[in-house]
Amino acid sequence: MILYLDTSALVKRYFQELFTAEVLSKWNEAKAIVSSSAAYAETMAVIYRKQREEDLGKAVTQDLVRTFQTEWQSMIRVEVCDELNPYIDTVLQHHALRGFDAVHLASALLIRSQVGDNIFFACFDHQLNQGARANGLQSF
Repeated sequence: MILYLDTSALVKRYFQELFTAEVLSKWNEAKAIVSSSAAYAETMAVIYRKQREEDLGKAVTQDLVRTFQTEWQSMIRVEVCDELNPYIDTVLQHHALRGFDAVHLASALLIRSQVGDNIFFACFDHQLNQGARANGLQSF
């Protein structure tokens, strides 16, 4: 199984939240981890926001950043580029999604077109999950 993570799922790898155990279980089962290149900025923003809002402390934040950046290098990253646009057009014609949500779903669909059907789409947004399932992706 290939695990595609949107940012809402990816951050659960680094912070104990509701459904963290499910994400970690899927992560451990996966033969490859995939996300959009846009998830880098989104995940880093979450780490630094949590540092400010939850008083994480500099050392903890640096450890989280280092761990994320190391793992990021081993992930398959779908670039936000013109190749993605036909998928974005299609998902937005059929689903009421925000911009980055459309990028994530389009990225997963692009990966599926390249490697086959065994993609698990991990996210924690109701609209985005509905779009994923409507497009034949497994999801939470």
